[in-house]
Amino acid sequence: MVPIALNPSRLRLAVAGNGALARRRVALLRAAGAEPLTLPAEAPELPPLDVLWIADLPPGAAAELAAVARARGILVNVEDQPALSDFHNTAELRRGDLLITVSTNGQSPGMAGAIRDRIGAMFGPEWAERVAELGARRQAWRAEGHTLRELALLSADALAQSGWLP
Repeated sequence: MVPIALNPSRLRLAVAGNGALARRRVALLRAAGAEPLTLPAEAPELPPLDVLWIADLPPGAAAELAAVARARGILVNVEDQPALSDFHNTAELRRGDLLITVSTNGQSPGMAGAIRDRIGAMFGPEWAERVAELGARRQAWRAEGHTLRELALLSADALAQSGWLP
């Protein structure tokens, strides 16, 4: 497993399917700032894409679409079918620009969600503003010419002085 955070403004994303799981995936992608294409479940034609999520398709149709996409160099996730997927989704918690994710490598999405919820109780909505505040300070420090090492030390010091983390 290789965890990464993708910039949706630089990628062509799509969701194939039209059921509840596909709608949920579209909503999660939109919450991340993406504007995914939505492809119908009935034998969708694939436009040029970088990443495709497949949900709510019969297993045979999902496998066929995944194979076509993969042959075109598209990264594929088939909802709850790790054997057909190039990647799996994490349980995510968003607080503005703060993104906390939990993964069990696809072994137990329910457990990942429960852990995410427990972490969410520790990091409430106020963290969106806190991230923005420390981010603005970091930008100012960068403008002053501080090195990456200095930025890390200044950020750690500011975080320690804030009392935000027990």
